Amino acid sequence: MFSYIDDVWNSKYFSNKFELDGEEFEDPSVDFFSFNNPYGACKRCEGHGTIIDIDADLVIPNKRLSVYEGAISCWKGEKMGIWKDKLIMSASKFNFPIHRPINELSDKEYALLWSGNKYFDGIDSFFAEVEQNSYKIQYRVMLSRYRGRTVCSECRGTRVRKETNYVKIDGKNIVDIVLMSIDDALDFFTNIELDENDTKVSERLLIEIKNRLKVLCDVGLPYITLNRKSATLSGGESQRINLATSLGSSLVGSLYILDEPSIGLHPRDNQRLIKVLKKLRDIGNTVIVVEHDEDIMKAADYIIDIGPEAGRNGGEVVYEGDYKSMVKKANTLTAKYLRGDLKIPIPTIRRKWNQYIEVTNAEENNLKNISVKFPLNTMTLVTGVSGSGKTTLVKGVLYPALKKVIGDHADKTGKFGELKGDYNRISSIELIDQNPIGRSSRSNPVTYIKAYDEIRSLFANQKLSKVRGYKAGFFSFNVEGGRCEVCKGDGSIRVEMQFMADILLPCEHCDATRFKSETLDVKYKDKSISDVLEMTVDDAYAFFAEVKGGRTEAKIAEKLSVLKDVGMGYVKLGQPSNTLSGGEAQRIKLASFLSKGKTSERIMFIFDEPTTGLHFHDILKLYNAMTELIRIGHSLIIIEHNQEFIKCADWIIDIGLEGGVQGGNVLFEGTPEDLVKNKDSYTAKYIIDKL
Repeated sequence: MFSYIDDVWNSKYFSNKFELDGEEFEDPSVDFFSFNNPYGACKRCEGHGTIIDIDADLVIPNKRLSVYEGAISCWKGEKMGIWKDKLIMSASKFNFPIHRPINELSDKEYALLWSGNKYFDGIDSFFAEVEQNSYKIQYRVMLSRYRGRTVCSECRGTRVRKETNYVKIDGKNIVDIVLMSIDDALDFFTNIELDENDTKVSERLLIEIKNRLKVLCDVGLPYITLNRKSATLSGGESQRINLATSLGSSLVGSLYILDEPSIGLHPRDNQRLIKVLKKLRDIGNTVIVVEHDEDIMKAADYIIDIGPEAGRNGGEVVYEGDYKSMVKKANTLTAKYLRGDLKIPIPTIRRKWNQYIEVTNAEENNLKNISVKFPLNTMTLVTGVSGSGKTTLVKGVLYPALKKVIGDHADKTGKFGELKGDYNRISSIELIDQNPIGRSSRSNPVTYIKAYDEIRSLFANQKLSKVRGYKAGFFSFNVEGGRCEVCKGDGSIRVEMQFMADILLPCEHCDATRFKSETLDVKYKDKSISDVLEMTVDDAYAFFAEVKGGRTEAKIAEKLSVLKDVGMGYVKLGQPSNTLSGGEAQRIKLASFLSKGKTSERIMFIFDEPTTGLHFHDILKLYNAMTELIRIGHSLIIIEHNQEFIKCADWIIDIGLEGGVQGGNVLFEGTPEDLVKNKDSYTAKYIIDKL
């Protein structure tokens, strides 16, 4: 370091180190900006983006209250209330609005509430004092009450170290950029202003960045932030990101196989997806799409229709050719629905309602302080383009809020005002999503709907079972007794390959039947317990239903009939749950509730895109099953894009207009007939033809 004396005898110092105002910085590198590298990860959260700390939502649970009204829940009582009193008494000295609701405070005022100033100690100081006294049990209890998983305050959830904030490009640091949505980031990099040297250095990099961001926009994901965690993406969003990765690489001469890429897409966004698929084809690739969507079928060059039905009644090529010829000539189920020979009928009347549950002032994520009424004893559909806020409203706000009101445990509730209406008429709330019904090969559809209990009882009542003393548990592959002990009733042996993926081989001892030979000696109508588990639902229903006067057989047939009604007739009774698709798992959950029949319970069912993976014919079966739920006294709220379902709804709540920050508004509430009159709604434009 050296210095010089200028004309006015003021010393100025120069340094060849990377520092500012005496603070020395690390030399930037690629790893410096990566949260997956220890060098670049935030030191406080270690690159996770969240930490266990004081949760602001627990400290201020109702943000519609003011400080004066007691919004800060930890500042209550005679002793802790002193902190609140100190703020109220000194607020006039720095113009703090103690009577204004917390959610109406400016960012500066809200930050001051936590940091405090020379006149009062803020919430941070309060908890620092509690921490100092944590050797006392009452203070430890208080800390645990207000602690939760929160966004890391040091990196704002971006997971990179705070020193990266000092490195800026066109006035933006990496934290500012990763918090942008994809379309905002594309706009930033398109209009970026750089000097001559930086422009030359970044020329190729900017081309690659803009190409990749544009592809993500093209596949219908402009609303997702760059910092979004993959675990929070839906199945359809994940698939489209994988598609964007392939497009960004500009491969040619490749074969792409896509399994239902339209999952989670609004019809408006489908057109974007079709353009991307055609672009893949036009640059020299082959694209094979497994799909039920009508628009994608219309855009296809060649269609292969498999059928004629599902399961053992399928497996044949029933049509090959283009879309126009299929609609004109083909005699398949798909063709009949496309040309209108078969239809999902529009209800003759829409159910009227006067009881409802209302969510007020919802502000979670992109929701714009909206209040929405959800009718009871009806089929209510929540619609809107991808990313408009449907899932946030229903699964992020309504579901946990209602669960807590009726006394159940729920995860963190999104920001909202209050829950109004007739929620006392709901006995429970069930979220029927596409999560697996079981992650083990030991779980299967027939155990989930409780039909396997009856089947085991039936085999235990056979003459040979009584002679040998076999009880119902003897016919279970989950407990010792009648199961094969070599494979422990799994039917397969896992061979560990150390550095490679494990291999599953059929058990040679039981020949993959799961049971001992003496268990298989017991037969019912020449069928062993293993033979029954190998039957499809359709075959098993016919097998048990033809027995007249048998109580146990009638119970089994009744439970299996529900699986048939929801379009699961092709599934084997013993098919492992971990091999079922998300849509199949969802329909089995629905069947389990239908199998209980009419009860005194009044359940609010929430379905998240139940038509995923369904053919027109299966959608009709699903709609009939849901109608039965309403008939026996339950209420349905369905997040859905399918036009056939939308036209059948009693009530529609349309969210939009766009996704991300441009969404979150209620565009429409009413019947499908009134929706088509709404000129702002994208959903309205796509269901006009259906009505």
